[in-house]
Amino acid sequence: MVNLKKIGRRVERIITKPFKKPSRKPSIKPPSPCPSPPPPATMYHRPTHPFMFPESQSTVLPDPSHYFSSQLLSSPLPTNSFFQNFVLKNGDQPEYIHPYLIKSSPSSLSMSYPTLFSSTAFTYEIFNADLIISALDNPDPNQTHIISSFNDLSVTLDIPNLRFYLVRGSPFLTCQAMQSVTLSISTIHAILDFTPNSSRTKYKFNLNNGQTWVLYSSSRIDLTYEMSKITSLPFSGIIRIAIVPNSDPNFEQVLDQFSSCYPVSGDAVFSSPFCVEYKWEKRGWGDLLMLANPLHLRLLDHSSSNKILDDCKYKSIDGELLGVIGDSWVLKTDPVSVTWHSIKGVREESYPEIVNALVKDVNDLDSTSISTTSSYFYRKLVARAARLALIAEEIGQVDAIPKVVKYLKDMIQPWLDGTFNGNGFLYDKTWGGIITKQGCQDSGADFGFGIYNDHHYHIGYFLYGIAVLAKLDPVWGRTYRPQAYSLMADFMTLGRGGNPKYTRLRCFDLWKLHSWAGGLTEFADGRNQESTSEAVNAYYSAALMGLAYGDTHLVSTSSLLLAMEIHAAQTWWHVREEDSLYSQDFTRENRVVGVLWANKRDSGLWFAPGEWKECRLGIQVLPLLPITEVLFSDVRFVRQLVEWALPAVNRDGAGEGWKGFVYALEGVYEEAALEKIRKLSGHDDGNSMSNLLWWIHSRDEGDEGYEGGGRHCWYGHYCH
Repeated sequence: MVNLKKIGRRVERIITKPFKKPSRKPSIKPPSPCPSPPPPATMYHRPTHPFMFPESQSTVLPDPSHYFSSQLLSSPLPTNSFFQNFVLKNGDQPEYIHPYLIKSSPSSLSMSYPTLFSSTAFTYEIFNADLIISALDNPDPNQTHIISSFNDLSVTLDIPNLRFYLVRGSPFLTCQAMQSVTLSISTIHAILDFTPNSSRTKYKFNLNNGQTWVLYSSSRIDLTYEMSKITSLPFSGIIRIAIVPNSDPNFEQVLDQFSSCYPVSGDAVFSSPFCVEYKWEKRGWGDLLMLANPLHLRLLDHSSSNKILDDCKYKSIDGELLGVIGDSWVLKTDPVSVTWHSIKGVREESYPEIVNALVKDVNDLDSTSISTTSSYFYRKLVARAARLALIAEEIGQVDAIPKVVKYLKDMIQPWLDGTFNGNGFLYDKTWGGIITKQGCQDSGADFGFGIYNDHHYHIGYFLYGIAVLAKLDPVWGRTYRPQAYSLMADFMTLGRGGNPKYTRLRCFDLWKLHSWAGGLTEFADGRNQESTSEAVNAYYSAALMGLAYGDTHLVSTSSLLLAMEIHAAQTWWHVREEDSLYSQDFTRENRVVGVLWANKRDSGLWFAPGEWKECRLGIQVLPLLPITEVLFSDVRFVRQLVEWALPAVNRDGAGEGWKGFVYALEGVYEEAALEKIRKLSGHDDGNSMSNLLWWIHSRDEGDEGYEGGGRHCWYGHYCH
């Protein structure tokens, strides 16, 4: 486990004394819930009525009224949720509601306890319709399902006469017959035997694929079976269905014990700094049994009354899911440092080299020469320039800052004013979010920004530039803070009440504890995310914006999401040689996941094959920032990752920009990386020679990695 701790120079020093040369020795102090705010002159209170960009008339967005109930349509709707497939196109692609894959078809719902296929290139879950549930006396068998409610941890899906409470992490599928109906439960397998208890409130059945299932009911239910179909007499009430892993009788007893208490919804509550509390609404009687993924178990507050059942295990592509008793959990992460500048400080003897590169990079800034109107690439240029300003500030090269400030204003203001030629921000009231002019007419423009793909990536880069500009020019910051907060709210809105304009935490998954980037596109493998580092940048930039405006609430919330995103990246994207989370074949050949899907792990990228390892490393590093040191705090893993990727930089066609990120990580433990960086002939469009030199010269001398702890293990060194 890698714990995150606030280290380095005090934030007060960063804010009030930006030009003082830093010491090479980090000054470590106990972490606080959030960094100290800037001087009172820049303190900001959110406006009652948020700024709204012009309303769009999109021709590419799907109509949400097909699947959402009418009472939900008046509020912003999720666009990157764990159940997104249920509301797109035919609504019939599966979603992973751990531990089951769930698939909805007209008037029926299928569940699968998926098998896992793995190779050296990818690993994925295979959907088989183990059980198909429907009501036989349905007057309209072609009627589609309706989403009647949703929460952070659950979604309620209705088909005629049946309501399914799909709660993530429940070992049971819970279904309510809303009126007296004849139930049908069929399977693609053969039913070998079918055994009721004396009261006919529990049935156990074995299938010819080796699975054992149990069905519980809130009152007597009379079931009969044929070879592959179970049918009931008319029944109303609750049924709960669960697989018995490995057909273990002891496991069956656990399910018996907790079968009478069922969750109907689940919420994540931000109860205190660096804490998330899960709260489930339950019905029935007795204690609630839920399943925790490996990251939950790592962060679960063990001082609480929750009991972990170590022998209650379900398999999952995300690792073993363990049973936890209790209708509320508290997940706690150590605070993560949010700083403008490098954590350890830049070596003073390296200043001249950085200054030489900085002067050249700043002199080359020319907003009039920018031809791209692409939302993504344009914002990377903004963030690149903002990095130059902060590097200049950190090493005392203050003469370089005014030109960067002018460049940032020239680049940012037209987008905020609505005067940018060729693109711009618009507000979509149908789903509730910001899209672009190009994206509202072309679903492929701006990498799908118009259908809510990659929102945290694009806006995160822009917020970084806005935060830096607001820090350096507080008057400008106050002028444009309404627009800045509207952009931030697109993916950072927490509340549901008070007529919100944006959906709650558009990209962040509060059960998996990381973001998704897929937007309103149907995928057979569920949601996906490629670049964890760009997701980290989004929440880091939001926290910096909070610092710039003195908004401690924004800093605290963003820092929590930032910490969770880092934990998740280190858990599911970073593949250590000694890890056992994935199969041996996949682990042996991969040090980092390319694209992580809800039910798939792919070595390939959207833009490159898996063999281009320098790209796979780079997309998980860019943009290179102070927070990158936290994301890659495990130096032993960094060495494994770099040694895995280094041979790829010599392939024909390897880009100089991608090489730069490989050498940057190599520089964490190897001084020779500096000479490689000096020889680069080009850089990623969001990176620069100044930034690479800043990174290399702010590494500690003699970084050695660790074996189970040590200087660069955040768990071992920075915990208290």
